[in-house]
Amino acid sequence: MTWEYALIGLIIGFIVGALAARFGSSKLRQQNELQAELEKNRAELDEYRKELVSHFSRSAELLDNMARDYRQLYQHMAKSSNELTPDMPIQDNPFNYRLSEPDAVKNKVASDKPPRDYSEGASGLFRPIQDKKQ
Repeated sequence: MTWEYALIGLIIGFIVGALAARFGSSKLRQQNELQAELEKNRAELDEYRKELVSHFSRSAELLDNMARDYRQLYQHMAKSSNELTPDMPIQDNPFNYRLSEPDAVKNKVASDKPPRDYSEGASGLFRPIQDKKQ
């Protein structure tokens, strides 16, 4: 019977020791606090990222609207200046440059070509010595 009491005491001792180690350890409490702080900071960072993405998407939308409105205003001013002052020379008209679709298409076609990897003339690095003296 004594060994049974010893075994029961040993089991109770292990349980009490495990609970004391679990809840009494300052390192474990500190680790739990740091883990909670890390989770909170991650949540705040995710929220900040979402706000940043929505801010930039809204800003891009507003800038696009502003560019479209500016383009319409400029086209209106160019058209009305030509209609209201038909006898003014084109070079004196402040709105002589017009935004038009063909210009945009021309620029797009030009940008579709890959850039050249050479210059127009010789740079002078590999010219013969006689040419450099002249």
